[in-house]
Amino acid sequence: MKATLYFRGSLTSCNYDCPYCPFSKNIDTRATLARDRDQVMQFVDWVRGRAGKGDRLSVFFNPYGEALIHRWYREAITELSHLDHVEKVAIQTNLSAKLDWTEKLNRDKAAFWVTYHPGQTKEANFLDQCMQLHRRNIPFSVGSVGVRSAFGAIRSLRQALPDDVYLWVNAYKDKKDYYSAEDLIFLRTIDPLFDYNVSDYDSMGKPCETGNSVFYVQGPGIVKRCYKDRQVIGHLYRDGLEGLSEQRACRMKCCDCYIGYIHMPELKLDRAYGGRLLERIASPAVLAETQISPS
Repeated sequence: MKATLYFRGSLTSCNYDCPYCPFSKNIDTRATLARDRDQVMQFVDWVRGRAGKGDRLSVFFNPYGEALIHRWYREAITELSHLDHVEKVAIQTNLSAKLDWTEKLNRDKAAFWVTYHPGQTKEANFLDQCMQLHRRNIPFSVGSVGVRSAFGAIRSLRQALPDDVYLWVNAYKDKKDYYSAEDLIFLRTIDPLFDYNVSDYDSMGKPCETGNSVFYVQGPGIVKRCYKDRQVIGHLYRDGLEGLSEQRACRMKCCDCYIGYIHMPELKLDRAYGGRLLERIASPAVLAETQISPS
């Protein structure tokens, strides 16, 4: 079976304290970290055990916190990148951890979804981390939350990054009608695909690959169709992919999250991201077609 697995363990802490993120306020106990480690190891054991069973798997780690400061995530990504039946392994990270370990990655399969948080790190330090990945030819995209206070920092980073690194902007949706017409023009100059993210998609009853070929795995193996739909559809280690897979229409009124709406077939976002949808790396050809010059 060909499937995409999002994994989120018990980790709920971060080494940053961004004001717009609730998890930056958490401090995990040793017991919680140990539980998270065990959950990651169990998940990797399961993925390893699928070798020779006809599966083609893509894995994305998106914890509630910063994962790469913890050894077990680095080891997990490294091992998974070398498994023949794993097509891709990616992780969401603020890129604050040391990167010497990335020399051991299979660069044909590993990728990074990197988040930039102005105020939490200096641009020069963040850029140096990005350039380490760039020099090692490890695929990555860079993104930031599009709050107005960060516009200057986002513009500066875009100017500093190599042209072939895609910089995306997550729309800030906590306040209705947050962006002015001028804001939208600016954000499109940074991210030509920004309109995809600033939109909310009518999804109730519509087809979605989540729950069919895309699964959201939590902690001990609990599986949901997607993170925003609280209904549990099964257990990875008990039911397996075949037992979980079923065409399921969306139960939510709308979808406003990238890792959700990219799996709605009607949006055809594979045209914009090609084979890099999971790690959010836009197609260079699409970017060239949609590029907006700053006024």
